[in-house]
Formats: sequence, C-alpha cells, structure tokens
Amino acid sequence: MTTLKAGDKAPNFEVLDEQGNTVKLSDFKGKKLIVFFYPKASTPGCTVESCNLRDNYEVLQEQGYELLGVSADSAKRQLNFKNKHNFQFPLLADEDKIVINGFGVWGPKKFMGRTYDGIHRKTFIIDEEGVIERVIDKVKTKDHAAQILE
Repeated sequence: MTTLKAGDKAPNFEVLDEQGNTVKLSDFKGKKLIVFFYPKASTPGCTVESCNLRDNYEVLQEQGYELLGVSADSAKRQLNFKNKHNFQFPLLADEDKIVINGFGVWGPKKFMGRTYDGIHRKTFIIDEEGVIERVIDKVKTKDHAAQILE
C-alpha cells in the first residue's frame, strides 16, 4: 500500500488515456493536478465519485486544478464511461498498473468477508512542481470535490 505522503515527489508515469493519447506527469509541470484512483469504471461508487468531480469541474479549474482519473480498465471501457457521463477530464487506462503501482494504491481489500487484491480509492493532490500536497485516503464519493477544496 501507498507510503507516499505530503512532501514526497509524485511518481513519474507515462500511460495511455481513453483516447489512446500518451499522458505523462511532466505534461502537468506548472499546473496543480488531482490524480484520483477508482476501482472500476461504470460501477456505482466510481460513477458517483466521477460525476461529483464532473459537476464541480469548473470550480476545480478556477482553483487551477487539472484532473486525471485512473483505473486498470481498458481504454475502450474508460472511453464508454467518459462518453456516457460527459467527463471533461482524461481517464487513464492503466491496464499494466504502472501508475497504480507507482502511487501504491494496489493491495488487499475486503468485501463481503472476502479478501482480494484491487485498487484502493485514493486521491493525490500534486502541486505545480510535481510534489504531493495531500493524500485523501477516505474518499467521500458523493462529496469528493468539496474534500479536495477543503
């Protein structure tokens, strides 16, 4: 699980988004960046969280933030998720778990008494220099934008 904390340098990455475009951490140099990890596109909690960020996208942009959603879904699944809900931000198709492992959000989870490995819902807020300002461990899916702006 993640050992990254405020003050750490964000892990460098290069991965494809839902359109097949290459996205790198360095693309966001000089910008504030929100990287939110979610377990699976089009599932109830992930949809609520992503729609909350969509609905507050302008406010986040006014505060200078760019957004990246990340899961291990295929580009096709991410594209369907994005198109269905009109997200204005890229969704990374991290099938090889490059970003997921880099940020340390893959690990054991429990659901209905069963333990399995999966993506932990976490958000990293990164400053203009690529340094992590804050890690949100307990994401409130219905009110995530407000959590980020606190």
